[in-house]
Amino acid sequence: MTLNHLSLSLQFGRFEDAAAHRAVLPRHKVTRWIRHALAADAEITVRIVDADEGQALNRDYRHKDYATNVLTFDYAQEPVVMADLVLCAPVVEREAREQNKTLEEHYAHLLVHGTLHAQGWDHETSATDAEEMEAYETDILQALGFADPYAR
Repeated sequence: MTLNHLSLSLQFGRFEDAAAHRAVLPRHKVTRWIRHALAADAEITVRIVDADEGQALNRDYRHKDYATNVLTFDYAQEPVVMADLVLCAPVVEREAREQNKTLEEHYAHLLVHGTLHAQGWDHETSATDAEEMEAYETDILQALGFADPYAR
């Protein structure tokens, strides 16, 4: 399997337990997870943030006043995917705990999920689109050695 090229900027905001999140997200793993979800070459910035930054971005850009797990800002899909993925560390950590997943498993899932959004996949348009996106995410994650994220 030939994977597409990825130019990755990996950033961590300043927040409590940032070191633990940084340890789970070494550049080589983040690169691998994202590349497996790419259908084209890409330039992607991944930023791990605290709840305040996550909430502010969600409020300002999606008009939803709460911190969410992942926000995708896609700027181009062709010929190169260009996007920012913003993951809110406290939300990701809480969801992983609630879903009985490791932090690594949940980050891998959300990075694949956000990367698919950056390429035009959307689970909020219809039930059929949601099923297709979830099935594709599951296939990608299983190829990476992770369990079906929706089977829990």
